[in-house]
Amino acid sequence: MLLILLALISAVLCYIAFSWWLPSDRDRYRDYKAAEPCPARATATDCLSTWHFTVVKTVIKSGGRTSTYKATLKDGHSWQGVVDFGDPGPLLERLETGDRVTATVWRRDIVVLSKDGVRQNSSEAPRDELQMNAAMGMLAAFFAAQAFAFGAVRLVVPRAYAPFTWDPYGRRLLFTSIAVCFGVGLPAVWIGIPWWTVPALGLPAMACATVLMYPRLERTTAGREVGARRKTP
Repeated sequence: MLLILLALISAVLCYIAFSWWLPSDRDRYRDYKAAEPCPARATATDCLSTWHFTVVKTVIKSGGRTSTYKATLKDGHSWQGVVDFGDPGPLLERLETGDRVTATVWRRDIVVLSKDGVRQNSSEAPRDELQMNAAMGMLAAFFAAQAFAFGAVRLVVPRAYAPFTWDPYGRRLLFTSIAVCFGVGLPAVWIGIPWWTVPALGLPAMACATVLMYPRLERTTAGREVGARRKTP
């Protein structure tokens, strides 16, 4: 029952990924690309406004489990804030305390920082990386299918559910699904192909892996059972 419950939760996450998360990021990126510079004295937030700040300090920490790339900015009055980045270059690593920078603001977020013609997107800048949204939704779908199948088999035949066990079939299926999702999603982001190619390639790949893996593990399980019986006096 626990496996079936986990399968239902994962199925809901898959639905959210494809019905809300992916469309929301897609619409946000389209709105950002269509945004134009704000007119003088504009109060709207959907346009691109320009602000000038002074660098208070920068933090660049890479390596290890976590990396930190951020710049603390202030204006001439009392405002002070922190802008996060995904990497140190090309601008962040050049900034020093006291530098004057130009910030592009969209929907109250600093999306671009620039100085002397060098620009760098912040972590808040919308990106066209829907392929990873699709990959994460597909991973949730794979986990839901696996957990439901394993749970259902255990309920129907509680005493003879091999090879639907964690070791080795379940473990290999889970790691294979992770490898398929990231193995398809990341190259799709780098190449720039449409997001729907991720499930179009990942689903058949996972189906083939599942089919090819099952008979091999079934024979391995049967061989272990025969060997155990021979050793039994």
